[in-house]
Amino acid sequence: MTQGDHDILPQALPSDSIRESPRPLEHGCDAWWHWSHSHKSPEVLLYARTALFHPNWSHGTAAVRGSQEINGGLHYWEVQVSQRLFGTAVMFGVCTESARLHADSFVSLVGEDQFGWGLSHKGLIWHKGQGRHYTKPFQENRATTIGVLFDGERGTLGFYKDAQWLGVAFTGLNTVTEPLYPVIASTAAKTKLTLGATKRGWAGLQDRARHALLAALPQPQLLYTLPLPPALHHYLEDDLPPSTISAHKTLLSTDTEHILPS
Repeated sequence: MTQGDHDILPQALPSDSIRESPRPLEHGCDAWWHWSHSHKSPEVLLYARTALFHPNWSHGTAAVRGSQEINGGLHYWEVQVSQRLFGTAVMFGVCTESARLHADSFVSLVGEDQFGWGLSHKGLIWHKGQGRHYTKPFQENRATTIGVLFDGERGTLGFYKDAQWLGVAFTGLNTVTEPLYPVIASTAAKTKLTLGATKRGWAGLQDRARHALLAALPQPQLLYTLPLPPALHHYLEDDLPPSTISAHKTLLSTDTEHILPS
């Protein structure tokens, strides 16, 4: 089945099904992805976990992709939206590597074709260039938090708004064979979208055991003091925060520089 063959139908729960919901994957583990410096529009500036769109003025649509693919498993992330919420479309969702991340026009970029599935602040969900009603439009110029829940096993994508579950928006994403990534986009000048919680479900008992072992360490960098086989060491390291890994590599580099030649 090719990318364009399957038909993903947006589905939304009726309004009386919208309710206060606990944060999904509250007992899952942290997912250490971030906005990608390599896969973004030139009209996006990144400051830690914040993406600033069109820092001067806007003359089109800009997007930025997440740094890790999320196919398979359960994933949840939150995007905190600044008060500069207006314009043609501020969007949240997922896309493949084939989706474009910049347009010199004002469009609903995430979902403009078969490579994206997106929610617009206008309350519409987009895929294959078709927008459908999903929820009421967001109030413009008011800060909000959007939660995105992706179930790679069931192939569903749904959204939260300020802790309220809005319902399943898309189905059938488990048939997508290309890598899928989180994505955000905006046409509005000086929009700030900040990545909040990033969670993932457990991949199995081994994944849980890894997390429990690392949680037992008083400090995560103590992993590097344990006499472990290299393969096990690398597996455990994969679940460390990037800041810990980066600090360790910097320390190794510094130590190497201070070793005098024999």
